[in-house]
Amino acid sequence: MEISGVVIAFNEEAKIEACLRSLREVCDEIIVLDSGSSDGTVAIAQNFGAKVFTQAFQGHIEQKNAAIQLAKNEWILSLDADEVLSQELIEAILRLKAPLPQTAFRFKRLNNYCGQWIRHGAWYPDRKIRLWHQHHGKWGGQNPHDRVIVQAGVAIVDIHCNILHYSYDKPEDLRQQSERFAAIAHAQLRANGTSAWRIPLIRAIFKFCRDYFFKLGFLDGSAGFIIAYHNARYTYLKYAKQPYL
Repeated sequence: MEISGVVIAFNEEAKIEACLRSLREVCDEIIVLDSGSSDGTVAIAQNFGAKVFTQAFQGHIEQKNAAIQLAKNEWILSLDADEVLSQELIEAILRLKAPLPQTAFRFKRLNNYCGQWIRHGAWYPDRKIRLWHQHHGKWGGQNPHDRVIVQAGVAIVDIHCNILHYSYDKPEDLRQQSERFAAIAHAQLRANGTSAWRIPLIRAIFKFCRDYFFKLGFLDGSAGFIIAYHNARYTYLKYAKQPYL
């Protein structure tokens, strides 16, 4: 099984090296689609032997689908630039011999918040399809929350190993991304003609209670509270009628 590792990137010089280093363990080629980085992202990718292409950012879904079209191999392994394959996941992928094309593989994603691994709440196990046959799946969903959608009849196989997601180095990183993603999601709802919910506050309260209490986010301590709060705030901003950013 020959695999193309695919990454989209923008100003990720601090994190993309670890991502590419892990992909190099299992992939026969690495594709990086950059959206105009002004830092050292492109140079780092080229130094790792990645095939680097540039395209103006069109949206998360559109960018990722454009990237997989650049891959020469039928099997696609897609990571974000701030994600790394754990050693156990590398070993699990290497053990795959010749899976049927009508198979997609789903991994757990372990998220890191300010140096702490988050193992409860809405952030874990956070299962994601990231390895699939190019002819039987593509990126879909609704921006900014993209997901791989596979064709009917494709079996989804869970591999119980982690992608390591180095998501937020500072508390303000989570706040800023939450606001940015809420703005994108709000605009997407309006573009789709979806009526704004009249009860965003109730939805936000429900989201907080689900993530912090029912999904045991409180077991992650203060980080669990902060994450549940920002998830709830995102929900409110996504559905609020008035501009907020």
